[in-house]
Amino acid sequence: MSLPLSKQLAEIAGLFLKLGITGFGGPAAHIAMMHDETVVRRKWLSDQQFLDLVGATNLIPGPNSTEMAIHIGFLRAGWPGLITGGVCFIIPAMLIVLSLAWAYMRFGSMPEATWLLYGIKPVIIAIIVWAIWSLGKKAVKSPLTAIVAVAVIVLYLLGVNEIALLFAGGFAVMLVANFHRLRNKLFSVYLIPLGGLGVVSQASFPFSFTSLFLTFLKIGSVLYGSGYVLLAFLRSDFVIRFGWLTDRQLLDAIAVGQVTPGPVFTTATFIGYILGGAYGAILATIGIFLPSFFFVAISNPLIPKIRNSVWLSALLDGVNVASLGLMAAVTWHLGWACLVDPFTILIALISFVLLARFKINSTWLILGGAVFGLIMRFIH
Repeated sequence: MSLPLSKQLAEIAGLFLKLGITGFGGPAAHIAMMHDETVVRRKWLSDQQFLDLVGATNLIPGPNSTEMAIHIGFLRAGWPGLITGGVCFIIPAMLIVLSLAWAYMRFGSMPEATWLLYGIKPVIIAIIVWAIWSLGKKAVKSPLTAIVAVAVIVLYLLGVNEIALLFAGGFAVMLVANFHRLRNKLFSVYLIPLGGLGVVSQASFPFSFTSLFLTFLKIGSVLYGSGYVLLAFLRSDFVIRFGWLTDRQLLDAIAVGQVTPGPVFTTATFIGYILGGAYGAILATIGIFLPSFFFVAISNPLIPKIRNSVWLSALLDGVNVASLGLMAAVTWHLGWACLVDPFTILIALISFVLLARFKINSTWLILGGAVFGLIMRFIH
């Protein structure tokens, strides 16, 4: 006998509020926690259903773990569950990041805060590099995907628009992998020259709340892959195109998104607060997460068809490897911003070794970096 809707919603809210508060470690850790809670403990889903949801989140833009929360809420309690699951997973992280953004704006120029971030930023670089290495071993499945990854890195460093590269990489792999099907059906493929899709140029625009919201709405609508790919989009828009942030401010925002539980996409909350106060934080958060609710609502009934499509599988391979290329290229830029002396380089190297060799939880590494930064503050 199924529970009344109100009790189902209360269960969903309780579960995802808890995960939003305790969910350190990034999307992979979040999804593992959701599997334990919804499949092993609560029996809401079977293993196969859960795996199908994981596959579906990889085929649509947006933050994977947040979309898993939305999917699970939808399957458990329909449309009310869809909204409840997503909102309850996002809200705790948003409030924590909002409070840290307030503290950053109030105390960020103090020596203690500066030295704290001095120790955390190199750890973030190591975490991203390790994520690229780990994901790359799965994403680079053939010489074709390796070529796409390298091409994306080079073209991004030359200034080509990151959205153009993401979709061009996906479609290139899909078309080449399925070329024999196209040839057999006598299809002719005409590709738009990549240069016509836009090149990122240095510019500066006056701040507006409308641009802030629409930019985050765009990012939430097109961003595939790991949350770390968010770096490339944020840098291209807010550092290069608008000129509203510096590389150091961007890395500060990413550091806060990493050190807090819940979705990494709450980095948007931090940036919104820096640029436009509490109102800006709310607009940025809504903008980046809103598309996920829309995409889950559309894709959930289509999961069986998506799962079996050779075309979408090839497209996903291309998008994933292009995402890794973007991650690698933007990490190169950010590394120059924070690896500024032998100590920061040493922190990054030690963090990478601990991640790769001993599988240390990234949260502990970030806390360790913060402690090292404070120690350096007192030494100096």
